[in-house]
Amino acid sequence: MKLVTFSSKPEAANAQVRTLGSSVPADLLNCGVPTPGLLVSNEGGEDEVVSLSSLGYRSVRNIIEAGQGALDEVQDKLANAPRFPLSRVTLHAPIPRPPRVFAVGLNYQRHADESKMAVQKVPTVFLKLTSSIVGPDALIILPKISKQPDYEAEFAVVIGKGGYQIAAEDWKQHVFGYTIVNDVSARDIQLATSQWTLGKSFPTFTPVGPAIVTADEVPDPHSLDISLAINGETLQSSNTSDLIFKIPALIAHISSLTPLEAGDIISTGTPEGVGLGRTPQRWLKPDEEVVVTISKLGQLRNRTIAE
Repeated sequence: MKLVTFSSKPEAANAQVRTLGSSVPADLLNCGVPTPGLLVSNEGGEDEVVSLSSLGYRSVRNIIEAGQGALDEVQDKLANAPRFPLSRVTLHAPIPRPPRVFAVGLNYQRHADESKMAVQKVPTVFLKLTSSIVGPDALIILPKISKQPDYEAEFAVVIGKGGYQIAAEDWKQHVFGYTIVNDVSARDIQLATSQWTLGKSFPTFTPVGPAIVTADEVPDPHSLDISLAINGETLQSSNTSDLIFKIPALIAHISSLTPLEAGDIISTGTPEGVGLGRTPQRWLKPDEEVVVTISKLGQLRNRTIAE
C-alpha cells in the first residue's frame, strides 16, 4: 500500500459539489483539510487517491498507530471508499507532523569522503525540526541568510510499533514502511558549529513523500537505487546497499537511547554527489526542479524559490 495525506483542490471540490448536490462526500466539504488516503495506480489511466477518512481514520499516523488491523480494514473496505483523480487533489507530506525526524549523517562512505569527515564508530544522528516538513511539489524556500543551500537525497524508514532498547534482529517488527526525504541543508549555517539541527531545519527544508510504502512492498530495503536530479541533470546516484549503518543497526542504536514511537521517521543518510563535495561546489539556486527517485518508492519533486 501507498499511504498519503491529501486535500481536495478548491476548484475540484467546488465543481464536484455543484455536480453532486446534496450527496457530497465529507472530504469535499472539508476541502483544504488534510486527510489520509491511499495512492492507487491505474493501468492506462490517471492514478487515484482513495479517501480513508470515511473508515474513521483521522490521519496516516492514526493508521500507523492502529497497526496491522487498520491495514487489514483498509484492504477489506477499499472498494466502497470515495476516490479522487490525482490531478484533483494536493498531496502533503504523508505524516505532516511526525513525532520526530531522526536524520543520519555520513552514512555512505563515499559521501563521508567527499565531505572530508571521518565516519564515527556509532551512527551520527541529529534531529530535523518537524516545522521544516513539506510535501511533494511544495516549494523549497532558499533563505536569505544562507549562501550555501544544498540537497541530499535520502531513503527513510517509518516506525510502526514503538519500542525501547530494540534488538537489531527484531528490526522488522518495528518498521511500518518507507518514504523519500530530501535533507536540504544550509551548509554555511550547519557547519558553523558542531550542532547540525538548525542548519537543516529552515522552513521547507524537509520535503517528504509522496507516500509511505508499506514494508510488505519492499522485501529488501538494502537494495534500492537512489538518485537525485536537478533540472534533469543527475547529481547523485547510488544504492542503499552502500549504507554503512543499515536499518537494524540504526533502530537498535537510536532505541537504545530514546524509545521510538509510532510515526517516527529515520532518514538514513545521503550518498555522494552533494553540492558541498563537488568541484566547484554546486549550491541550490532559485527556480530549479529537484527530483529524488528511489526504486519501489517513486519520485519526490520540489521546486526552489528565493526567500
